[in-house]
Amino acid sequence: MKKLEIIDVTKYFDELYTLENISLTLEENQIVSIIGPSGSGKSTLFNIVAGIEKADHGKILIEGNDYTGKTGRVSYMHQKDLLLPWKTILDNASIPLMIKGIDKKVARQQAAPYFSLFGLEGFENHYPHQLSGGMRQRAALLRTYLFAKDIMLLDEPFGGLDAITKRKMQQWLLSVLKNLKASILFITHDIDEALFLSDKIYVLSERPARIKAIFDIGIPRPRDNSTFTCEEFVSLKEKILNLL
Repeated sequence: MKKLEIIDVTKYFDELYTLENISLTLEENQIVSIIGPSGSGKSTLFNIVAGIEKADHGKILIEGNDYTGKTGRVSYMHQKDLLLPWKTILDNASIPLMIKGIDKKVARQQAAPYFSLFGLEGFENHYPHQLSGGMRQRAALLRTYLFAKDIMLLDEPFGGLDAITKRKMQQWLLSVLKNLKASILFITHDIDEALFLSDKIYVLSERPARIKAIFDIGIPRPRDNSTFTCEEFVSLKEKILNLL
């Protein structure tokens, strides 16, 4: 089932094209990554999907329905966790539910059961500064998930983590997704990360961004550390490197 379709999206600023005829599809329960040079318009594309910015041409379809220019249908997480420092982790996670009009007490009750799944059990009443970088990202991902559980836009969510924590978070994300019905559109500059996580990768050109190549990733799941050195992984990495 097609969860999200980006159809011929074009965007320009001051008559200079940022995105040119971008089309991609996100199927149900897929992880699709977008790789491209810095400044190629990847985050602008996410803003258009989320309804924050308007495209000059093209459509955004969600489950076949036109959501072009509409907000509130997908969840969106940036590289920085953006947790509110004066609120506990449970209150931070409850924010999207309260935005939807749910009473604070009820929102907390609805968010609390997910803490175990997201590896945050026992930290409900802690504050962001009391958590490690990896745990803060888990809290931010939980908050993102509770805003819209079925489609998540993740813009370099692990980009600010050290290499060891980043690898652990990638493995954790794949493990937690086994229990969640979520389709993820993922921006990264890390080819290894994209290959490890994804079912499909779109490679963008420099601005104006066009789709240079699409790779279907057939590496078997579950994936682990041995994935990074398997023949298919190394071959795909070389092909993508040659495009960038």
